[in-house]
Amino acid sequence: MSEDLIDLIVDLCEKEAIDLVQKKINAGEDPMKILEQIRIAMAKVGEKFENKEFFLPDLIMSGEILRQITEIIEPMLKAGAKVQSLGKVVLGTVFGDIHDIGKNIVKFMLESNGFEVYDLGVNVPKEKFVEKIREVNSKIVGLSGFLTLAYDSMKETIEEIKNAGLPEKTKIMIGGGQINENVRKYVGADSYGKDAIEAVALAKEWIVE
Repeated sequence: MSEDLIDLIVDLCEKEAIDLVQKKINAGEDPMKILEQIRIAMAKVGEKFENKEFFLPDLIMSGEILRQITEIIEPMLKAGAKVQSLGKVVLGTVFGDIHDIGKNIVKFMLESNGFEVYDLGVNVPKEKFVEKIREVNSKIVGLSGFLTLAYDSMKETIEEIKNAGLPEKTKIMIGGGQINENVRKYVGADSYGKDAIEAVALAKEWIVE
């Protein structure tokens, strides 16, 4: 049951979660379904952190579990992926947030679908996004933020990008944690994706505009 994996991740049961993922892969379960379970678990971990049921060590532990799961399912997702150069994406977790599991999944999915991804890492200052966009001439930017405290940082980063005098309009997507349409409007992004699949779909849509 998918509920089992979600609960194991949220309960920080590292060995049990990893073993279950391996069993699911061995049984032929679609790795995209496992990614969806990861997304749900991440959202629940975020809620616990916001409600002070979890603290930074718990967040780091959950991130380590999800990193190991991603390593297991990555070869399955990559198998048969046709890589072609579609476009460039600048990606990073905004200043004040150190969570990177969701960002890393998005990066992998974008690369598997033919995008050239420039990953700036975590806790990225707004100026660094502008510098990299200008350097590589990227038309797409992905801002990741797992915690609600990252929303103001996203807003400031987007304002910095829009005021940077870049030669062409840069499309900006956001994702992570509890992000929804209200958050998108608040920060001023062009769109948001609830998971890596939506991020890829958005990038493909924007690259042909």
